[in-house]
Amino acid sequence: MTDRGNFTHCSFQAIRSLPEITPERKKALTAFQKAARIRFKSLKLLNLSFVHRSVVNESGHKSNNERLEFLGDAILGAVTATLLYEKLTEKKEGELAKIKSVVVSEDVLAGIARELQIDTLLILGRGEELSGGRAKKAILADAMEALIGALYLDSGYNVVFNFLHPRLEPEIAKVIDKRHTQDYKSLLQELTQRLYRTYPIYQLVKRSGPEHARFFWTEVTVNDQSYGPGMGKTKKSAEREAAKMAYESLSGINGKGDL
Repeated sequence: MTDRGNFTHCSFQAIRSLPEITPERKKALTAFQKAARIRFKSLKLLNLSFVHRSVVNESGHKSNNERLEFLGDAILGAVTATLLYEKLTEKKEGELAKIKSVVVSEDVLAGIARELQIDTLLILGRGEELSGGRAKKAILADAMEALIGALYLDSGYNVVFNFLHPRLEPEIAKVIDKRHTQDYKSLLQELTQRLYRTYPIYQLVKRSGPEHARFFWTEVTVNDQSYGPGMGKTKKSAEREAAKMAYESLSGINGKGDL
């Protein structure tokens, strides 16, 4: 992957069009950079990584962090794959892929975001703020990916690699030592294939609440037997809960949790 470290003309134009940063906000962003040991050339770009889509058209914001999130997801994947390739020379491709899926998971990214206190810097719409958006794992994980994307655009791949390396290595160690939270959807799929030579089928059975505070209920069917429903604030989290119920039932774990 090439090391960029500078903006295209289009990028400069887009950044210049963003709202000006108040002195108070600039102070908070400067403190964040010092604590995170990074330095942005463009504070506007850094600030944009914390702007949730719920705030668009409020307070002068016409852009949000979704495009940066898309970019950051790809850069995060590349950094993680590089670390695994270099560190785990004895592992095969399938094993590396499983470890990578945990390291870049929502739970891990949200945890890193909390350590960096990104929750205090999020810019949320009124409804999302009132519904506890600062504590939502999905929003924190997305902001973490957006930060990675912003740092890549601002300073290049090598800077991102050095920023992520010390934060991802402990997570890789947890997976290797089996001290991480299990990915129950993957575990259930493997178990189902081994027992029945088929795949789990997930079905959304209910949703409730307004868009900014929605809940989902999902069931999973394995070999004509339904499990759940699992409940969550996102479809993915509801599916994970249903998968955990099915996996524990089928494998005889009986609710002991992490393996």
